Amino acid sequence: MNIFESTRDSRLDMGDVYFWTATINNWQHLLKSDDMKLIIMDSLLWLKGKKLITVYGYVIMPNHLHLIWQILGKNGKESPQGSFLKFTAHTFKKKLREQDPALLNSYAVNAVNKDFEFWQRDPLGIRLFSRQVTMQKLEYSHNNPVAERWKLCPTPETYRFSSASYYNDGQDEFGLLTNIAEVL
Repeated sequence: MNIFESTRDSRLDMGDVYFWTATINNWQHLLKSDDMKLIIMDSLLWLKGKKLITVYGYVIMPNHLHLIWQILGKNGKESPQGSFLKFTAHTFKKKLREQDPALLNSYAVNAVNKDFEFWQRDPLGIRLFSRQVTMQKLEYSHNNPVAERWKLCPTPETYRFSSASYYNDGQDEFGLLTNIAEVL
């Protein structure tokens, strides 16, 4: 069975490093615009600033994202990943309500606790237990934007919303990253 098809355990243990994938509901391309990607970056930077996470690698694609990160503490009673998903969802809703109400309606759900659902349930978290697996996941993430299906850029390091340029030439535009070599 493929790991992406198996039953997912979205719980992340404190202190462990994970490859984590979150997907936009129904694989819609909500994250196509830079404005939406910047919402993701703002949330990650806030969590990093509060010393709740360390981010070692990432890529933000039009309908999903991959992170290699470590959970360091809780945000009150909430997990950092829960805070991330909640904050980004509220911000997506606010931005779409102002700029594109028709698109907002495509995320409408009939649920007791919410009117809109932007993220698919149960993001995939895979604990990274070796240098080899970690580097494979980092390379996989960095190569996503150049994959035949996407063709978002000519080379991994030219894609703005990825950690590829950081690992290629030390560029960290957002000040988000810690080198994975520090924990391997």
